[in-house]
Amino acid sequence: MKKGYYAALFLLILMLTGCTSEGKSEPLTETSAKTKSVVGPLSSYPSNKIEYARVWLQLGPNQEIDELNVHLLPAGTPLNPDDSTSAAYPEDVIQLAGSRLADGSVTYSGNGNGTINVYNVPLRWDGQYPAGKKFYEEIINTTKLVSIDKGSPNKIVKLISKMKIVEGF
Repeated sequence: MKKGYYAALFLLILMLTGCTSEGKSEPLTETSAKTKSVVGPLSSYPSNKIEYARVWLQLGPNQEIDELNVHLLPAGTPLNPDDSTSAAYPEDVIQLAGSRLADGSVTYSGNGNGTINVYNVPLRWDGQYPAGKKFYEEIINTTKLVSIDKGSPNKIVKLISKMKIVEGF
């Protein structure tokens, strides 16, 4: 009788544990920060894609793009891969760019709290190389903290449909 009691108690605890929200993970952004769950028209989209769209809608130089390329760059990636003196990103960053050079780019790291650190790096590096480590370290040390607006859900959905996510360059 006691075996049946303990088995029933065990099953009851298992069922109750499965009914709670504990153990369910919240979606994470590319910067591994927890985000609030999204409701409404954006609820079916991953939080990282919503973030990319919001950042582009606020900071992207050209809003009339055909494609939004999302490059996920791990910490340690050189700012300028074509220069041996280039410093490396100290954290994981995301580079957003249109399909044409004229569309511009935004390179940033997320802070997980509605703000991002924007790196002032070009999509294509023009100039004399090697530029020297000091040149690149100044770029890293002058990132700009920006608060990102929620934006228009309709514009976000439209931009998500144009995304192409790539690891690295």
